[in-house]
Amino acid sequence: MIPVTRPYLPDKDKYKSYIDQIYQRNWLTNNGPLVNELELELKNREQLKHLLFVSNGTIALQLAIKALELSGEIITTPFSFIATTSSIVWEGCKPVFVDIEEQTLNIDPGKIEAAISDRTSAILATHVYGNPCDIEAIQDIADRHNLKVIYDAAHCFGVQYKGSSIFEYGDISTCSFHATKLFHTVEGGMVVTKDPALLKKMAYMRNFGFAGPEAFAELGINGKNSEFHAAMGLCVLPDIDKIIQKRIELCQYYNSKLTKAKVRRPVWHPEATYTGAYYPVVFDDPTLMHLCIKALEAAKIYPRRYFFPALSSSLPFLDRIKLKITDKICQKVLCLPLFYDISKEEIDMIVRIILRTQNN
Repeated sequence: MIPVTRPYLPDKDKYKSYIDQIYQRNWLTNNGPLVNELELELKNREQLKHLLFVSNGTIALQLAIKALELSGEIITTPFSFIATTSSIVWEGCKPVFVDIEEQTLNIDPGKIEAAISDRTSAILATHVYGNPCDIEAIQDIADRHNLKVIYDAAHCFGVQYKGSSIFEYGDISTCSFHATKLFHTVEGGMVVTKDPALLKKMAYMRNFGFAGPEAFAELGINGKNSEFHAAMGLCVLPDIDKIIQKRIELCQYYNSKLTKAKVRRPVWHPEATYTGAYYPVVFDDPTLMHLCIKALEAAKIYPRRYFFPALSSSLPFLDRIKLKITDKICQKVLCLPLFYDISKEEIDMIVRIILRTQNN
């Protein structure tokens, strides 16, 4: 069986050495030494001034919305994981969907301005598959209309944009460290901001709003993460460069084998580095995609329609709308299996099935 992804697991003895430390200290959570160490290592690697390790990427989004005191409408993308939209609704705001660009699959900045109303407070955009949005265009719109910007950068670990971490952009950027991600802590995430006051606010909010044993500074939630999760991150992080390099090589191998396939790849931002977080393809024809999925699954190979269905037309708690590009892409996009230890022989088999199916 070949799944769409498989978590990277570091050396077991190395992880056990961290677990032994946790047992010796008997400090399991509540901002322990490994959590602090991981935050420092992440800041060093990504060259960031401020970040917080939190319980997951969804909590990261919710903290961002709450910390920026957003209300009313938030303009967002319909082509993303459900957490992007559900976090907006969960925090009492209304998502306003804007269609995506056909080539990059990111939110189309050319359509954002028409969606702005007197109730709009922010833009929440996703760097889809780790591919940076048109950051300058989005920031220009936000500046002209006095809007906040949040980036759902769940897929972006390690991505550099114009020589700096992608997390440097927007008022707040968030990331997921879920087990399926390129860098993971089993479950986890982070919030990143350049504003030290905003970071301090989110630090209080992450821990119920506590400002001391008997004092509170903010309305908070339990957004902390544990020493066990931090330990996994500290084991995976030293391996991240080899993980990224291997995934890039695997993506290049896919590219070389799929030259005759009736698919295309999303256009990557020319000023951003590539990390191989996912391997999405857009089929020329949705019928062909369905035939390929059926043939792959018959061989116990499980790609994923990521993202499908569109958030704008599928959620029971929102009015459903049609968006031309999003609706078209959702019918044709498929993520093929990609993980650190997938073999080239397995990729050869996946490609053979796709080519054979399209030629039948």
